[in-house]
Amino acid sequence: MVTSEEAARHLGVKLATVYAYVSRGLLVSHRSADGRRSLFDMDDVDALARRHRSAQRPEGRLVTVATAVTELRPDGPRYRGIGAPALARTESFERVAELLWQADPGDWKPADCGPAPLSSLDDRLRWAVVMTGASDALRSDLRPIGVARAGRSIVATMVDALDHDVTPLANGEASIAERLTSRLAPVASGPLVDAVQAALILLADHELASSTVAVRVAASTRADPYDAVLAGLGTMNGPLHGGASRQAHRLLVEAQRRGSAAALDDALRWQGWVPGFGHAVYTDGDPRFDVLMPFVEAIAPRAPQHVAASVVALASARGIPKPNVDLALGALTFLAGMSEDAGGAIFKIARVAGWLAHYLEELAEPPLRYRARAVYVTAKDPGATR
Repeated sequence: MVTSEEAARHLGVKLATVYAYVSRGLLVSHRSADGRRSLFDMDDVDALARRHRSAQRPEGRLVTVATAVTELRPDGPRYRGIGAPALARTESFERVAELLWQADPGDWKPADCGPAPLSSLDDRLRWAVVMTGASDALRSDLRPIGVARAGRSIVATMVDALDHDVTPLANGEASIAERLTSRLAPVASGPLVDAVQAALILLADHELASSTVAVRVAASTRADPYDAVLAGLGTMNGPLHGGASRQAHRLLVEAQRRGSAAALDDALRWQGWVPGFGHAVYTDGDPRFDVLMPFVEAIAPRAPQHVAASVVALASARGIPKPNVDLALGALTFLAGMSEDAGGAIFKIARVAGWLAHYLEELAEPPLRYRARAVYVTAKDPGATR
């Protein structure tokens, strides 16, 4: 069963149109258990969508993805029906990943790949996935237990790869958040580990983001988990998806150096928008920002904290959209003395949990279902393709 909002999105119509369909007998509405919401059978919604598409010109959306992994709600994402904000306050990243994978607890041990190359953090993360897959003698084991085992190894090896001097044997019983913090921050204090843990959980999944769709497409072709994660990383490396926290970090650096007004004005002048503000889904404010910022505020002295607070206050006073999780992540890396690209590393490692949950879900679907059709056009100018 899906909500009215989900039915409207699958059908590509407004919410009022869904209720019009109900009144015309085209859809049957069911009341939720608490009596507050209208629910619809997904099969009925799909059938109506197919009837509509058959009466229209061909379009790009050829598949509707039904998922039980994550639901986006005004109060934040829900993983398998449990609110991510609550999980961020009470659980470990490992437990949340295994919740998403519906897996039993296991060992989070890195693959023995040797020292990571002296390259950018992004390159080291990709290297870690390639090397972990190369060391897995049964990388084509697509059973849930095999995918979960691969996921634990991928995450642990990615964390290790962030410091080329750290060997896998040095981890002991440390958690993923502890290991990650020790590799990214000059000082891995307890409050900072808590903040990194909360960030990992809040960023673990966000429904069908572009990188998640890429992973599901790879799963549809029955690519192994390592290649599917590489598909997600390749998509996330685009500046419009995984790089927002870096821009937010730079905004805070400029605000500390020149003042909040100058930093915001420059962002608006040269970019036309302010990094870390506004969200396409959470138009009334990103609840993940509200959850993560108290963790961030506990890690640094008052003066650096004031920089982030003054940026948010000025943006609010000028009617700029509310801050999102990327600003909180940028504030975390800024206040902890991490590099500006550390937020992207946290984001990508966190999202492996969600990617592999969607990967497992896609394996239960018919293969090769993502097949777009092109509308062939000829160039007006014969020389236009040169």
